[in-house]
Amino acid sequence: MSEQAGVLIEFKKQSDFLVCIDSDGCAFDTMEIKHKECFIPNTINEWGLQAISKYVRETAEFVNLYSRWRGINRYPALVKVFDLLEERDEVKQREFNLPDISSLRKWVTEQENFSDPALEKVIKETGDPVLLKTMKWSKAVNETIARIVHNIPPFPYVRKSLEKIAKYADTIVVSATPIEALIREWSEHDMLKYIKVIAGQEMGSKKQCIELAKEGKYDADKVLMIGDAIGDLQAARSNGVLFYPIIPGNEEKSWKRFCDEAFEIFLRGEYKGDYENNLVSEFEVGLPAIPPWKSQNNSCPQKHDQNH
Repeated sequence: MSEQAGVLIEFKKQSDFLVCIDSDGCAFDTMEIKHKECFIPNTINEWGLQAISKYVRETAEFVNLYSRWRGINRYPALVKVFDLLEERDEVKQREFNLPDISSLRKWVTEQENFSDPALEKVIKETGDPVLLKTMKWSKAVNETIARIVHNIPPFPYVRKSLEKIAKYADTIVVSATPIEALIREWSEHDMLKYIKVIAGQEMGSKKQCIELAKEGKYDADKVLMIGDAIGDLQAARSNGVLFYPIIPGNEEKSWKRFCDEAFEIFLRGEYKGDYENNLVSEFEVGLPAIPPWKSQNNSCPQKHDQNH
């Protein structure tokens, strides 16, 4: 457990209910700009993938925006992108040799908490050149985000929802984004006043953050995770708490439904069961595991997500 996670352990509940909210792509419409303008260009540049840039872009967009891996931490996401690229016929036909990332893959397999400080620690211990390159890439991404991603408002109905939540529940942000970026984005729109704790990647995984926040404080059926990715659903399920999906491509509709209907159903204790199951089923359909270039009908999952 990281030192920063102590904030969650010491957090004192003020209500019977706890609402955990993801940030990127859930509260803020930042996923597209961060990945398309920040992550992907730095991935192509730092890893020397210019010769296959078209396929890197398509693969990275699928992994990070339009698939069941949407929203996972940047390090396992990078490994997934390389794994899919290695399988692509287009890359093989160009006889392009992808970089050897075996030490990164090993670290991702063995590591439980993914963060820049955790990576820096193993670099100090090993001096591994691939991990050094990974750190350089991650810092370049952070610098690009800090330079480019500004003045992006929350989705419609988010502020109204937070105002409603604050009257009846404690609210924390649970995200795989670095804490510094989260504080900057939530402060920029004067929304920190609704939040008790900002839990970013340095505090642990989403699963761990939810566990630390609720442990010995809240009944499981009075804890709700709001997220836009399968990883958010899994973090909720692993803690036995409830999940409300913000559906990619239908974020405004999702937040309106939460504000007008779902939150009150949650407070009444009627959320678990058919109501939650129907929402989750609708959510899972839109985040496939098979890439469009592999699917027989070649249907493109991006189509439904153009407004995200």
